[in-house]
Amino acid sequence: MFKALNQRISIILLIIAVAYLVMAYQLPAYPYTPVDADVIPKGLGYLLVFLSICLFFAKDSETEEQRSRRNIPLKDIGTLIAVFLFILLYITLLEFLGFIITTTLFIYFCSWFLGYKKHLTNGVVALIFPIFMYITFTKFLQISLPQGLLPF
Repeated sequence: MFKALNQRISIILLIIAVAYLVMAYQLPAYPYTPVDADVIPKGLGYLLVFLSICLFFAKDSETEEQRSRRNIPLKDIGTLIAVFLFILLYITLLEFLGFIITTTLFIYFCSWFLGYKKHLTNGVVALIFPIFMYITFTKFLQISLPQGLLPF
């Protein structure tokens, strides 16, 4: 029935999107906020539904070159697993260390692991980006992020 790979993947993504939307609609509503906490999750869920439907109807015949690109070398699988472990460590430490410290460490060490060798540039970006995002979320959007060990 679903012969194309795009159609099979789109069905899986559609199921994930519907489950995601069900969970997004269970988020509590806050009456005194200008933008409620469920706006972004619901928007992303509907976007995923729309894109999975578009993928289902996309006309794309798979060539031999595309099939050969699907084979991932063992070294790249190890890299993917390592980055996944970095993400799990980030999630684990986020509440304890706080957003700025955890994100700085994550960006720096993940970039270093993936081969970026300019340590000064990497350190500056890894420090400035989380600070900018923290200020944007806490001051302008009034969304609290974990402060962790830092006093602000």
